[in-house]
Amino acid sequence: MLSRKFLGVAQRQGLAQLGIRRMATVSDSPLDRKVRQNNQEEGNFINYKKMAENLAIVRSRLNRPLTYAEKILYSHLDDPHGQEIERGVSYLKLRPDRVACQDATAQMAILQFMSAGMPSVANPTTVHCDHLIEAQVGGPKDLARAVDINKEVYDFLATSCAKYNIGFWRPGSGIIHQILLENYAFPGGLLIGTDSHTPNAGGLGMCAIGVGGADAVDVMANLPWELKAPKVIGIKLTGEMSGWTSAKDIILKVAGILTVKGGTGAIVEYFGPGTASISATGMGTICNMGAEVGATTSLFPFNDRMYDYLAATKRKEIGDFARVYAKDLKEDEGAEYDQLIELNLSELEPHINGPFTPDLATPISKFSEAVKANNWPEELKVGLIGSCTNSSYEDMSRAASIARDALDHGVKAKSLFTVTPGSEQIRATIERDGQLSTLEEFGGMILANACGPCIGQWDRQDVKKGEANSIISSYNRNFTGRNDANPATHSFVTSPDLVVAMTIAGSLHFNPLTDKLKDKDGNEFLLSPPTGEGLPSRGYDPGQDTYQAPPKDRATVSVAVSPTSDRLQLLEPFAPWDGKDKLDLPILIKTKGKTTTDHISMAGPWLKYRGHLDNISNNMLIGAVNADNGEANKVKNFTTGEYDAVPATARDYKKKGIPWVVIGDWNYGEGSSREHAALEPRHLGGLAIITRSFARIHETNLKKQGMLPLTFIDPADYDKIQPFDKVDLLCTELAVGKPITLVVHPKDGESFEIKLAHTFNAPQIEWFKNGSALNTMAKAHAK
Repeated sequence: MLSRKFLGVAQRQGLAQLGIRRMATVSDSPLDRKVRQNNQEEGNFINYKKMAENLAIVRSRLNRPLTYAEKILYSHLDDPHGQEIERGVSYLKLRPDRVACQDATAQMAILQFMSAGMPSVANPTTVHCDHLIEAQVGGPKDLARAVDINKEVYDFLATSCAKYNIGFWRPGSGIIHQILLENYAFPGGLLIGTDSHTPNAGGLGMCAIGVGGADAVDVMANLPWELKAPKVIGIKLTGEMSGWTSAKDIILKVAGILTVKGGTGAIVEYFGPGTASISATGMGTICNMGAEVGATTSLFPFNDRMYDYLAATKRKEIGDFARVYAKDLKEDEGAEYDQLIELNLSELEPHINGPFTPDLATPISKFSEAVKANNWPEELKVGLIGSCTNSSYEDMSRAASIARDALDHGVKAKSLFTVTPGSEQIRATIERDGQLSTLEEFGGMILANACGPCIGQWDRQDVKKGEANSIISSYNRNFTGRNDANPATHSFVTSPDLVVAMTIAGSLHFNPLTDKLKDKDGNEFLLSPPTGEGLPSRGYDPGQDTYQAPPKDRATVSVAVSPTSDRLQLLEPFAPWDGKDKLDLPILIKTKGKTTTDHISMAGPWLKYRGHLDNISNNMLIGAVNADNGEANKVKNFTTGEYDAVPATARDYKKKGIPWVVIGDWNYGEGSSREHAALEPRHLGGLAIITRSFARIHETNLKKQGMLPLTFIDPADYDKIQPFDKVDLLCTELAVGKPITLVVHPKDGESFEIKLAHTFNAPQIEWFKNGSALNTMAKAHAK
């Protein structure tokens, strides 16, 4: 009754905004309440009322049933009246409720935000220290070592968070995605996070999307966030899981169906009666690993299991409020999906996916023969449970029940076995309730509450590099070398249940559903199926307090950055455009073929310089192939006639006051959205990147840094320019929808003109004129 009554109000408000008057007051809306987003922040509230108003406007325009994913996105539109809306085509301008950053990506995001000149973040933001802790000998010692090694990074993050009103979760608090689920996720909300497994919050019905740092900075600084309107893949769940089958098996099966590319440009939305039997943390597991099918995010509709989890994590008021808005926290009847998959959970078998890719799905009944057929190493060297994907109370309880069954028969783990609690709250609760001591007694090494081996933070000593071996984990990714930097490691992903069972046998041939083990006396026994509560009956134990709230008085806080640091460097604002055309410019490099963001700014050992723009710029374009000689990182410096590395040549030009351009091929800048790939060319004196075509995110990132991403109107013009030609760029012609002229001065022969296209709109042209998007913001705040 409440929701029906409210919808009338929302529609009337929608009509009022369209200029049609109705006699109604806002106060008769049951959504007109102040319910806090979380227990940490005083002044941030859930705005279901505004979301409902936006939705009413969009409904009146589209006049069709909506999927749940659409409801969340359209209820967060910056301009619900004027926004063009077509799934898979339009670019939506959105207003997220929150931003979350992990410590590796937060460094450059905060450094950029600082240069915008704002006293505080415009939208609620948190930073989580989880990526820089290496697993070596066990939790406490590994944590202490990381705090020592990364002290300057942690000090910078702690002080900058205090200064700019950002919640800070210290090292040891847990993995970003678990902390978000336990504290910040709420049904119907929109969150962006600087990590690809941010969709974990879909377990509480939140639309949570992984983004690059540049997007996070936009939302922190109150710019709308842009997302290509995703398609929606519907997965209808029927039946109910039992025995050895767990929530992880749903996404393992889905990954096998969709493959690593099948979800690209789409949100995966689960619905149907089968959703009611899955715990909130189980739904989180499924959404988390949805990143492996390339999906924008995954989510479940609000249900009683989510309500129970909210109540258990001291957020019952949010659960009550969500029940009032429940009609719009699920799909409309008759909503259409771009693709539909049906899964009967009663028939679903446990799965193991891998090796080397998360979409090679094999049911447990066929796994032993697959091991033989593919000649995978049969001995299981290490079993690893936990991580952001599978470290809930339910996961740990089920895992411990299997370990206890083995211990009662006098047997322990045959393989090495590690346990990564997802958060301090989980660690403390399973310590109190006994699961932790069971897992230790079984042979488990308890690692720090951090990402650890899941992201390659693992100092593995039991095999030599290059030695073929098998490991099995409850993680989400298993690409070559990801966990231990050994390309010969065959890494498999499955549920924590199967990991524990297989570590007892120490073999990939073991199937706990059918195969017997021998107890200490040599008698055969079959493991009992796992059991475990979804939520702790005595409530959660928060453990040590690892949260740093921003202080009331932030004005006196100074941000800690040592001028001699090689990992952190404050950003200087880029110089504004001088209003002139740029003449006689050298081509730093003409790249040939694929030039991804990885070619432009390599990862690996460079990641430790993420917070130091000058140092990380030494990897600029070192992976790109030079059209001149077919080699990488070898270009001719026209002032000296010598060949040198790309960054060194760019630095020399910059020192001599010579701006430069890059000529690129098709889809320049595809790959991950790392903003360093746009910051570095700007920092080293670049003016324009001129290509046959751009990957859209990279094109936008270049604009944000005050560079000119331009494309050949005739792609064949790429071939007319030689690496040693000089060019004039008529920047004064820059105007919305108008081409720009490039005058090419060949080394030998007559000069000629080429027309270049661009996608700048009026505000983006201001970014170029002011030197960057952040300079433009700083200018606006200075007024």
